[in-house]
Amino acid sequence: MLRERVSDDVHIFTSELYAQVTAGLIVSPDGAAVIDTMAFPSETLEILDLAQNKLNVPVKYVINTHYHADHTYGTCLFKGAEVVAHRKCHDLLNTVGRRGLKEAKADNPALDKIEVILPDLVFSRGQIELHLGKKTLALTHSPGHSPDSITVLVKEDRILFAGDTMMPLPYFVDGSMDDIYRSLQAIPPMGLENIVQGHGEVILRGEIDEAVRSNLRYLDNIRRKMERLIEKGKSREDALEIDIESCGKSRIPLSGLVARLHQRNMLALYDQYSKKKAR
Repeated sequence: MLRERVSDDVHIFTSELYAQVTAGLIVSPDGAAVIDTMAFPSETLEILDLAQNKLNVPVKYVINTHYHADHTYGTCLFKGAEVVAHRKCHDLLNTVGRRGLKEAKADNPALDKIEVILPDLVFSRGQIELHLGKKTLALTHSPGHSPDSITVLVKEDRILFAGDTMMPLPYFVDGSMDDIYRSLQAIPPMGLENIVQGHGEVILRGEIDEAVRSNLRYLDNIRRKMERLIEKGKSREDALEIDIESCGKSRIPLSGLVARLHQRNMLALYDQYSKKKAR
């Protein structure tokens, strides 16, 4: 697993096992906060080892940016930490999450001891703040990638853990394209130093505005292309002929995974527009 430090007290981890998914560790004399917990326990244990054994701080909070497995499976390894998330994350973990873990365990022995951990502290509207020493963590509902998605702003450092709201390619199959569009629009006015994406590289201050604009342009492009496709009466399979480059994005990031995510976006959007037309 890759690790980097973006400020004195903020560490970023990037998985080498699954889709460059990220996690964060924020350290203070009063304890640490972990933001997302990886998919595989071997990598989660590296985060725990850094906090408890190398930095000698207990993990006080574990924050789940959303319920998806690659961001939550490691939560059960942080014994005694208070788990924080959106109310919808609690509900989705307790239903979809439990079913998904049961299926995943049947395919992957590495997940045998993983358990679904439901959040202890949840919020439903707007924003809540957690205080960790001199750090203030502002948790904001940011739906779109999924209904329960949140972002976490380290206010003093102006570092935003964006979860999967910000990725090399916006992905909304489990959420809403309109919602993720609005959530992305909220990012540039924050005056950030860094964005930690849910997958991929950290975005630096001078790159933030263009990175967000690029994602918004992509969403505008696929919307226009899908509207034309539906107007012409084309099939669902035809939606897959609209390639990622024609929508303004490269297929290279995340070792090519973005091309598959794009195809899933197109199918989900086709289904949405087809239902509207049928009404």
